[in-house]
Amino acid sequence: MASNAVDLLQVIEQTATPSKSKSLLDLLFGRPLSSEEDKKEAIGPAAGIPVFGLDALSSAAYGPEAALTILAALGIAGVAYIVPISLAIVVLLGIVYFSYRQTIAAYPSGAGSYIVATANLGRGAGLLAGTALLIDYTLNVAVGISAGVGAIVSAVPKLQPHTLPLCLGILVVLTLVNLRGVRDAGLVFMAPTYLFIACLAGVILTGVFQVVAHGGRPPAAAPFPHPGPAIASVSLWLLLKAFSSGCTAMTGVEAVSNGVQAFRDPKVKNARITLTTIIVVLILLLAGIAYLCRVYGISATPPGQPGYQSVLSQLTGAVAGRGVFYFITMASILTILSLSANTSFADFPRLCHFIAEDGYLPYLFAVRGRRLVFSFGIYVLAVLSACLLIAFRGVTDRLIPLFAVGAFVAFTLSQAGMVMHWKKAGGGGALPSMLINGIGALATGLTACIVIVAKFTEGAWITVLAIPLIIWLMTAVYRHYEKIIRECDCPVPGALKPVAPPLVVLPLQRWSKVAEKALRFAYTLSQELVVVHIAPEDDS
Repeated sequence: MASNAVDLLQVIEQTATPSKSKSLLDLLFGRPLSSEEDKKEAIGPAAGIPVFGLDALSSAAYGPEAALTILAALGIAGVAYIVPISLAIVVLLGIVYFSYRQTIAAYPSGAGSYIVATANLGRGAGLLAGTALLIDYTLNVAVGISAGVGAIVSAVPKLQPHTLPLCLGILVVLTLVNLRGVRDAGLVFMAPTYLFIACLAGVILTGVFQVVAHGGRPPAAAPFPHPGPAIASVSLWLLLKAFSSGCTAMTGVEAVSNGVQAFRDPKVKNARITLTTIIVVLILLLAGIAYLCRVYGISATPPGQPGYQSVLSQLTGAVAGRGVFYFITMASILTILSLSANTSFADFPRLCHFIAEDGYLPYLFAVRGRRLVFSFGIYVLAVLSACLLIAFRGVTDRLIPLFAVGAFVAFTLSQAGMVMHWKKAGGGGALPSMLINGIGALATGLTACIVIVAKFTEGAWITVLAIPLIIWLMTAVYRHYEKIIRECDCPVPGALKPVAPPLVVLPLQRWSKVAEKALRFAYTLSQELVVVHIAPEDDS
């Protein structure tokens, strides 16, 4: 009997052992990884910055421009307000940073807004935070890719008819890279990320040096587009709209807190180093761009019109001229915008995993794939993003007003949840921590209201309607699983009685070693065995 079982195990092992030759799946996604190799896939801060920071860092390329676009209604005078608006965003960014730094330490297993809100504010608040982030991550993919392709098309107008295929092509590449695992994604995106940071840092440092060297005034530069005449007067409402548009620079900040488990040991320390680096770099970029735009008098020009130049294109040209460095910088900006969607591919599947573990999404979202990533979440994100890109033909400007709504709703719930966390924890350090998170909750909550009101008619109403609809669908999934559990529940222990050995039927076409092993295994099931010869119709 034992030998028959060993024979069966050998058959299973032979059929389960993969071929040494690489299959197409191995070439595309890499070889399958075992659970024991999970630690090898862990990343450090160097790879963590491109994996979890692309969304936040790339926002330096469009956050200030979004604010300047609103301020353009004031004419050349509007440029003067970019510095105080950017300063307010930087202060808000600092508050959010300290909050998420505490969140990482309090929840080392990985806790974004969903887990913090669920644990401290209840299931409803958790689903609200999770849904808001899922929408924000999906929009980030569509907007990030289309922004990058839009910049490429503006540089090479001949590519205009191919906008949608280019968007979908980049989406396919991002999907394949992320299906290979977190470590591979970090290595692939490392060079473009650090090139982008180095180029913008070079522009800012050179610009500041030139301004200081010329007594506080910029040197003479080639002419660049100036805003048209003022068509509005300064008002609190206009400044709030500019502030809400500039707040798109804060999307993606929560990504590190969701992905703590992706880091190598010590996880908390490496995650906090990564978060600190991302925030410090982003603050320096936003502050530097705002200051130089103010000094050089650079404003936003209407996109889609002849002669359009992005703010960073104008700034780089004014500081460094239109030489080799200009084109390298612009290439790095175009690349980073196209790849900024990678943060969503890192965090959307993880968030779905947490929600699925609680029963509010199908359990497929909680299963790791061949490369130890949550493959189903990656597939779903790719499909949803492709639908958005196809529906809007790769031009997603109308989706940008929806962009920051989900992020600030999640920020607010996360920090309010941390206030309750410190209240429950108590201790000497609880009061200062509560104060930090309380200020953060008030600041981000107020910002969320400003963003929703200022952008409601521009498209934010879609997010406001979509959030309760998705929560309803999640609740329906949960009720479905609860129904299955009730139907499968067995409240009393089963009465197990011995049963007669079954009759085993073994169909065979011809005698072979496989047939012999199957016959041996059949005898382990029962001594009553019937072998049936299966012959093709044309056999005599």
